[in-house]
Amino acid sequence: MYSTALCSYCQRAERLFRAKGIVDIERIRVDLHPERRKEMMEKSGRRTVPQIWIDDRHIGGYDDLAALDRAGHLDPLLGAVANNLEQQ
Repeated sequence: MYSTALCSYCQRAERLFRAKGIVDIERIRVDLHPERRKEMMEKSGRRTVPQIWIDDRHIGGYDDLAALDRAGHLDPLLGAVANNLEQQ
């Protein structure tokens, strides 16, 4: 997840992940590493944080993550990732 320290949406995304039992989140702080913002923009086509990936799938920002959860698609996606990790 690309993020910054003061981003309330980044904090919300982290809270949602923690509520789902996900605590090992790779955080790329674009405020500490400005060169990574360019990388984020090239990968996502977006300028704002957070930009969230689950495995290799670009989810988008917090609103996209929350919509995925409300639609009932986040838990199966997270479960599939966990199953893949267990099989490795």
